[in-house]
Amino acid sequence: MADFVQNTNVKSAVRTLANPIADVSSFDTIVASVVTDNPFECVAYMTAGVNHNPVEKTKETYTARLVYEDVDAKNVGTSVEKYNTIIGFAAGVAVIMASAPLATAHTGTATHDPDVDSYSATLRCHDPNGEIYYVNFARDRISVTSYSDDAILTKVETWADTVAGLA
Repeated sequence: MADFVQNTNVKSAVRTLANPIADVSSFDTIVASVVTDNPFECVAYMTAGVNHNPVEKTKETYTARLVYEDVDAKNVGTSVEKYNTIIGFAAGVAVIMASAPLATAHTGTATHDPDVDSYSATLRCHDPNGEIYYVNFARDRISVTSYSDDAILTKVETWADTVAGLA
């Protein structure tokens, strides 16, 4: 039986943030700036007859965590809600917070602590050298995956060093 022979060396790297990104608006600003400003100098490309932008958002998830408390501030229930857009996230939290039937079912009032929410977004980037790699943003870390040229990681690190929320 023939053996597999490795022909590429794909790497990944993670930067754990000293402090989580402050809120969903700050998170969105950071991710949107990469898509619109293209700080990694990515290039457009075509694959399977489809044109692609230099940087494309391929996935995003926004998770809200709510706690239901009774009149004595005792925890009587929880809710975790996931959304695939920021607009859905904001609207969903508002609906849940205002839902009398949910409050009745939980026998408490919903409170939302945005400090425990989580967000993530994945960007697909096409380097001028032809590599496609991914920059994954989470509230507490950034990772660069599927790259082989160390210059790609250097570009992302250099950019991240200039963004106050990514220390």
